[in-house]
Amino acid sequence: MALILNLETATTNCSVSISKDNEIVVLKENNAASYSHSEQLHVFIKEALDEASLSFSDLDAVAISKGPGSYTGLRIGVSAAKGLCFSLEIPLISIPTLQSMALQVDAQPDELVIPVLDARRMEVYSCVYDSNNEEVRETLAEIIDENTFQEYASERKVYIVGSGAEKCRGVLQHPHFIFDESVVPSAKEMAQLAFQKYSAQQFEDVAYFEPYYLKDFVLQQKKKKA
Repeated sequence: MALILNLETATTNCSVSISKDNEIVVLKENNAASYSHSEQLHVFIKEALDEASLSFSDLDAVAISKGPGSYTGLRIGVSAAKGLCFSLEIPLISIPTLQSMALQVDAQPDELVIPVLDARRMEVYSCVYDSNNEEVRETLAEIIDENTFQEYASERKVYIVGSGAEKCRGVLQHPHFIFDESVVPSAKEMAQLAFQKYSAQQFEDVAYFEPYYLKDFVLQQKKKKA
């Protein structure tokens, strides 16, 4: 049996779950309009442990959503996960953010799922998965135009889900595209993927692990008044 603490902070959804093997024991999350991870993450962790009648010493591993996503959100989540793993001397598991999003879609055989997270302007972070949650195309940061994802939609339904779906909806016209902006990364879907990695002992080096930012962080500075 494996008790795993799952942390999802890649977007505005501050999400924490505890899973027993691949089943959710407790889930705490809040998808606020603004990022509140620095205030809520550790509170949710403590509340989840209390609700499950567990202590930190009961945990067998910590799983973190590794990105892509918000630079600040990812830093907060990874810092918390690494601190727990160091102090408790338990392994760290990383889960691709877009892969756990794809698990929220009940795709049929031959259908595809493309999770998209909103980036700047007409850009999204995206990856392509088949109905078995296997990666068909690697994660990219790409600018959406009328030709984006067209090669996947000729003979099958393609679910485009996540915060970037609204941006895609306004540009992509193929009838096989199905859009759903309501899908957000959550620690709920992390449980299945985390247990798979735990069973295979696919752990990260806690000292050297870094989030998957995909793009360099750019600090937006305020313009000086003339």
